[in-house]
Order: sequence, then structure tokens, then C-alpha cells
Amino acid sequence: MQSSIGVGDDALPAADRHALMVPDTVMRGQIVWPYAITIGLMHVFALTAVLPWVFSWTGVIAMIVGVHVFGQSINLCYHRLLTHHSAKVPKWLEHTFVVMALCCLQDAPGKWVATHRFHHNHSDEQDDPHTPMVKFLWAHMGWLMVRNRATSSLDMYRKYARDVLEDPFYLALEKRPIWAWIYLAHAVLYFLVGLAIGWWQGGAMAGVQFGTSLLVWGVIVRTIAVWHITWSVNSLTHLFGYSNYATDDHSRNNWLVAILTVGEGWHNNHHHDPASASNQHRWWEIDVTYMQIRVLEMLGLATNVIRPRHLRHAERDAKAAAKTS
Repeated sequence: MQSSIGVGDDALPAADRHALMVPDTVMRGQIVWPYAITIGLMHVFALTAVLPWVFSWTGVIAMIVGVHVFGQSINLCYHRLLTHHSAKVPKWLEHTFVVMALCCLQDAPGKWVATHRFHHNHSDEQDDPHTPMVKFLWAHMGWLMVRNRATSSLDMYRKYARDVLEDPFYLALEKRPIWAWIYLAHAVLYFLVGLAIGWWQGGAMAGVQFGTSLLVWGVIVRTIAVWHITWSVNSLTHLFGYSNYATDDHSRNNWLVAILTVGEGWHNNHHHDPASASNQHRWWEIDVTYMQIRVLEMLGLATNVIRPRHLRHAERDAKAAAKTS
């Protein structure tokens, strides 16, 4: 085990920290316009949050609460349940989490899972779709906006997401833009709830103002916040922090990202043991997402929860000792 504090200094010399090139499978000049336009427009729309007419403390609170409620559907469901099978929940609950994840505009589950598994197989190597060893901004968001043959081919789906796409609901999400309608529907719902409350309290104009505030803060700003928090796992946690384990990549445990993602930022721990439902390997590496999985387990809603590797090995050794005694 190694423990190194700093900017990944034990991984690459400073001069070589950005030594990798953009993967050969990236089709330079072929912009993924739906992604580029959506990301650009959402950031432009989010700027309206600075207008006093749009501001409300209720909107800010809706944004903060929404970052966790909707963002956890990415962390807990897309990542730990679907990608790594760290636990199992009933299909109705899993599908509910996925619908909430679609309200984050981070792809349908098949695409998300396949890309993340591909990343684990090639982490910080030339083929990694979003390593910061190319450039920080490439890892953070640039890779999303340029077409990559490796992460958009049918072969990639067959190899890395076959189990996910065996679910008819998830397959339908890949074939049709249902995810877009779900996102728009939840945005309209935010506006209508604000419109109704504001109208009831102060008339039509007050309703439009409060509805717009909930839309801008509770949906648009919240979506942008969840994007950057998720993207920081790809970028910051492969550059800044410390490592508990000598993995084959440059993954780091980053306390700031761990706070923002309620546990995903203990990234070196995760790359050491990706199957585990818990990223908490030291007492102070708090993993709220794992705590939530344990709550689901206590309620009978989560089964097959995979413990950290050292606990799995201890259990295995105890069973082996019991058999020989």
C-alpha cells in the first residue's frame, strides 16, 4: 500500500503528466452537435440565474436539494447498481432511479454504463475516452462533444452493456428519445408548480416569476451543477489527491470531490476495488452513498450488497478456517 499526498506526483513526472494524446478512435472535427449545443445552451440559460427577477431562496433550496436527490440516481444507480452490480434492488425501484437519472441529462443507462466500463478497462491509457492525461478540459467535458468510434459503436454496446440492454425499458431508451421527453416533462412540472404557488399567493405575474425561478434554479442550474460534479470524477480525481493503493492508473482520493459526490471522490479506493458497494476504506473516508445502500438493505430493498474486498477476503478466510477445524 502507498500513501502519497499531492498532485499525483508518484504517478507521472510533472513534464509527462499530460503525455497522452487524444485516442486514435476520436474522429477529429466531427462534433457531436446534440451534446455540444445542449451543453452550450444550458450554460447560457443558467446565466439568467444572476437576474434579480429570477432569484428566490426557494429556487436555491430546490437546486441544492435537487443536486443530491437527482444526482444520487447517477451515483447510486447508474454507477454502483448498473455498472458494477455492487447491489441489487427491485426492478421498479431501479427503473425509478433511472427516470430520476434521466432528469440529469447524462445519457440513457446503456451508453453511460458502456462508457464507464470501457474507461475502467483502459483507465489512463491511450484508449481511455476521458483521461486528464490528455488535458484537464478534455477529461472534464471536451470528450463528450467529439465523436469517438470506440464509445459509439454497436460492438462497444454488445461488449460493455449487453446485460443492461437486455432490459426492454433500457433498450427503448437507447432507440428512442424518451429520455428527452422525460427531462422536458420534469422541467415543465417545476415551472407549473411554481406558477400555481405564485399565482395563488400574488397573482398571474407572481406565478410566472416564481415558476421561472424554480425552472432556472431547480432545473437548469441544478443540471449544470450535477454535470460538473460528475465530470470532476473524470478529471480532478485522476490528477489531485492521495492514493491508498498502487493501481494501474492515476486515480486519486480527492476529499473535495468526495464531499460533492457523497462518496464517489474516493476514486483510488474505487479503482482498487470497483465491485465493492463501498468506497470507504479508512474511517474518515465517509461514503454516504454506501450508507444509503445499507439503509435500502435494512429495509429489504437491496440485496447482494458487495462488501469491500478486505471484508470479503476475511469472510472467505473465516469460512475456510471453519471447514478445516
